[in-house]
Amino acid sequence: MVDQDFLKQLPRRPGVYLMKDREDKVLYVGKAVNLYNRVRSYFQSSRQLSPRIAHMVEQVDRVEIIATRTDLEALALESNLIKEHRPKYNVKLRDDKQYPWIKITINETYPRVLVVRRVVRDGARYFGPYTDPGAMWETLRVIRRTFPIRKCKRSLEKGQKERPCLNWHIGRCLGPCQGVAPEAYRKVVEDICLFLSGRTKQLLKEIRQQMEQASAALDFERAARLRDQMRDIERVVEKQRVVSATGGDQDVLGYAMGQGYALVQALLVRDGKVIGREHFLVDEGLQAEAAEILAGFITQYYAERDDIPPEILLPVALEEKDTLAQWLQDRAGQSVYLRVPQRGAKRSLVRMAMENAQTLLTQEENQRRWQAEQYGAGLADLAKVLGLPGPPRRIEAFDISNIQGTEAVASMVVMEEGRPKASEYRRFRIRMVEGANDFAMLREAVGRRFRRGLAERAEGLTREGKFAVFPDLLVIDGGKGQLNAVLAVLAELGLEHIPTIGLAKQFEEIYRPGIAEPLRLPGESMALRLLQQIRDEAHRFAITYHRSLRSRRTVATRLDEIPGIGPKRKKALLRHFGSLARIRQASLEELLQVEGMTEAAARAVVEGLTEKP
Repeated sequence: MVDQDFLKQLPRRPGVYLMKDREDKVLYVGKAVNLYNRVRSYFQSSRQLSPRIAHMVEQVDRVEIIATRTDLEALALESNLIKEHRPKYNVKLRDDKQYPWIKITINETYPRVLVVRRVVRDGARYFGPYTDPGAMWETLRVIRRTFPIRKCKRSLEKGQKERPCLNWHIGRCLGPCQGVAPEAYRKVVEDICLFLSGRTKQLLKEIRQQMEQASAALDFERAARLRDQMRDIERVVEKQRVVSATGGDQDVLGYAMGQGYALVQALLVRDGKVIGREHFLVDEGLQAEAAEILAGFITQYYAERDDIPPEILLPVALEEKDTLAQWLQDRAGQSVYLRVPQRGAKRSLVRMAMENAQTLLTQEENQRRWQAEQYGAGLADLAKVLGLPGPPRRIEAFDISNIQGTEAVASMVVMEEGRPKASEYRRFRIRMVEGANDFAMLREAVGRRFRRGLAERAEGLTREGKFAVFPDLLVIDGGKGQLNAVLAVLAELGLEHIPTIGLAKQFEEIYRPGIAEPLRLPGESMALRLLQQIRDEAHRFAITYHRSLRSRRTVATRLDEIPGIGPKRKKALLRHFGSLARIRQASLEELLQVEGMTEAAARAVVEGLTEKP
């Protein structure tokens, strides 16, 4: 229970508060204009709390506060802390990192257009996120067909000449490798940014002027290329729905409420046309109100976006509208208004966003219902073929990955009610086994998992512990040898009652304890498909971890060989870029942004990591 003396000593100033439980887990992150009034309001007996907040307050053991100078600082800090802790009771965008972005490396001498899944504050421009990857790839195809932008990964500087590729010969690249002026190349990049921002009216006007100038100068070949470019852009514009004859830029938000989650629809209107529709599933934080969902969505969605319009239309009013508007203004570099239209064309736009959100939510619910039926049938089938007492609600699978015993790792993936539960995936770095011995590695990993689980149970952490919940079925990637190795360690721990099988990949044979002959299920069996899904997921998770460790070792080795790159610079490079591949792809300008890098050291990195023919 929160100490009353602590509540009396709270400062009367803006800040952020973190509600924590007995295990020091963050339950909720909130901001306040006045910490004294806001935090105390949760713990007053006369306060009428919503069921969601009342349920949270019952679990709060202590509150941490961080005072700020302004409520705007509190808003920014709250957003960062929600991303870091992902508290159970906060509104959160679900799986936001899976969506792709189009990145334009404007910090390079000759920028490139890339597809990335993570936004990094590196001076580049990002457009997205695209919740429909198909639409994103179609946009990218139009860009590469219409604008002569380079696709190569070369680190090119002004005046540098290299052998050109096919794209230059067929007119798909302006040719920075042939010494084209950076200013001319950057004009193409600016046109791409206009296109991605939906400023097609301005872009078409500029291209038409260039075409007329080329025609007047009797440069008919260039005029024809510009004409074709205009036609390609106009085809894209034709698909965009006109919603305002007077033009204007807005983002229009709508929402629909589901069971335990919500869906937010964003209509992107530029120059009076709907240029895109994006929708996001939002974890409601246990039955949040619509205004709280939209406020949480705005802080997370626009924290990553560069193209913030001057107007955002909403279906409901927000309590913290002024603070959010100021925060958006600071990010956009222009005035941003949050409005709830009551009539006219803008109200119709909001109604359209709400209707689209409800349609998409219905589709999502139908898809989930169908998947639940499929998973339920598969689990029932699995219980039947394996002779289990009931459908296995929780399944865990283990796999090993190594190369001749080096960088050996094990993975544990979890499936609950037929669905992967990524939050409970675990990985183990093998420490006690030397050489390529998969049996011993499995014994170590499985033994560590269940010893930890038994220890947590002994401490009473039946639900809070990371390993305290035991599976209804344990799946081992491998055949009879791997299965027997795991059964031995389970017997040592007194856990031989946990149903355990091995699934050998070559013939998809299922090995069971005490039965010599493997079980082979038909390819269309739902039980087999479930087992293959979790086995393949365990393999993917293990090999990804193994590759990351191998990559770190390779990075360290390659960077150690480069003159001028010592431990500090190596650490700074890895922290900034994250992998050898990204360091290798970085331009000289990007390398110079790393702390402690000089031009000589950056050039040494470029030369040292360039693949020799």
